[in-house]
Formats: sequence, structure tokens, C-alpha cells
Amino acid sequence: MKLQPLTPFEPVLAYGIPSGSQWIAQIKWDGVRMLAYYDGTSAELINRRGNRRTLQYPELARPEAYCRAGSVILDGEIIALSGGKPSFHEVMRRDSLKNEAAIAVAVPRVPVLYMVFDILYCNGSWLLDEPLSRRQELLKEHLLPHPHVQQVPSYHDPAQLFSAARKGSLEGIVCKDLNSTYAPGGKDKRWQKLKIISDVTAVAGGVTFRDGQVNALLFGLYDDAGKLHYIGHAGAGRMTVQDWRTLTAQIEGLITERMPFAELPERSKGAVWIKPELVFKLHFLEWNPSGTFRQPVIQAQVGLPPLSCRMDQKS
Repeated sequence: MKLQPLTPFEPVLAYGIPSGSQWIAQIKWDGVRMLAYYDGTSAELINRRGNRRTLQYPELARPEAYCRAGSVILDGEIIALSGGKPSFHEVMRRDSLKNEAAIAVAVPRVPVLYMVFDILYCNGSWLLDEPLSRRQELLKEHLLPHPHVQQVPSYHDPAQLFSAARKGSLEGIVCKDLNSTYAPGGKDKRWQKLKIISDVTAVAGGVTFRDGQVNALLFGLYDDAGKLHYIGHAGAGRMTVQDWRTLTAQIEGLITERMPFAELPERSKGAVWIKPELVFKLHFLEWNPSGTFRQPVIQAQVGLPPLSCRMDQKS
């Protein structure tokens, strides 16, 4: 593939809905950020960290099947539904697979949708300096009907969409300035995310056991000095019995006498310390004044580097 992978443009966290006619709003999907590349001969799906995921999503591996452009880069989110709503746990059942046979079995069991919200390159021309309004028009012109691909709808009343997302218990919305260009690797206020459900990616530094099996994890985030700070523990979540069994087996090789946290966690009684190598995505209600999270729910284990779990997620 001749096209070089880009680091996607990111929204900043906001706490108020922006005003002005230049703003549109889109649903914030609880899935996996994915860019689709097609250079006219070969194609790749590559996530925000630059990792290839073409094997994991064979139904999306041919962008020419859902985009009429001769060459293209699309930006969007791959989601899987549970109970009619996007579920990060469900999409990770696909994203974490590496074996082709297992992927073939999972394709009909865990169907996915590619929710496309931007087009960055089309027919040999870069669109990064075009305003979002123009990129949206081009995306609409070039996307083809496909059972696993949809263009993300845009709404001109962000407050109304935020209210609807709250009623539907969705993750939140993203507000975008129609005049905004696309800055690869950038992150600024031209795109703003408003969360209904807070989330964090944290590393496990300890576990507790019940009847010989892991039943909860102690989580932390790194500061700029590389110190791991405890943010709370969680045992509730979407993990299955088999997930806990697999996790218990993983833990065996990580147990250590050295506590990895900068300070002794309040929930240290009965804890077994582990090397901070396992990363998880969690939903939670809010941050407590003590710096811990309230009512955390484990969504899934994710293959991210532990040092990417940073304290700046709290701001």
C-alpha cells in the first residue's frame, strides 16, 4: 500500500455545548477508531495507533466495495451493537482476534458497522485543507450502499442531539466546526466531545481473588514523572466467566512482591500486586474528590501500552 498511515485528528473534552451556526454535532460512538486506506490496488484498515486491523474485519477490507473513489482514505469508527446500542466489549471480541479461523467464526456472530464521518484523500488529492463542510459533501457523493458501512449523520442542533443521546444512554456527542480543516495528529477546540458516560483507559496494578479466581482489579494512571497513581478498583462489568478465567491465567506470570503504585491504595487488603502490563477500558460515573473514580464498570481488556494510561485523561 503506497498511502502512509495518518494519526487521526482528535476532539478535546468540553463541558458546554458550543454556540454558533458553524457547529454540527454527531453521535460519539463507543467503538474502535479506524482509517480505511485504498490506493487503487491494495487496501488496509489501520487504527489510531497505527496497527493494522484488515484481518480482523474482512467485511470491511475492500473500501472499493463501499466507496466509488479510485483511491481514498476514510475516517470513522467500527462499532458492534448489544441491545441496540454500541458496545465496546462486543467490538473488542472482534478487534482482539488474530487467528483467521476464529475471525471467520466471529464475523456472523459479532456483526460490525463502519460509521464513517470523514474523507481525507480522494482520487489522488488530499482534502486535509478543505473545510469540513466540503469534506462532508464529498463523503456523501462517494460512499456506496453497503450492509456494514454508514455515513455518520450530522445535526445542526447540538443541544437537541445531546438530549437525545442522554435519553438513549449513549456515550456522548462530538461537536465539529464546519470550517475546520483536518490536522493529522492534532487535537484542538475545532472538534469538541461532550461525554454522557465517562470513560478511562487504565492499567491494572493489583488483583483480588475469590475461590482461586480473579474477581476484581486495582487500577492506576501514570503522571508525567512515570509514577503510577491508584484511581480505584472494579470487578463489575461486561467480562464473561471465560474472560475472568483467561485473566486469571494471565495474572500468574505477572505476580510480584513490589507494589507498583506510588501510594498504598485504600483497597489494599487482600490485594495481590502484579506488574502493570494489562490495560482495560472502563466506564464510570464521575471522579471523586479523592482522585478515584465512582461506580467503575470494566468494558474490555485492550492491547494498549501501559504508559499510554495517563493522568491527563482526568481533565
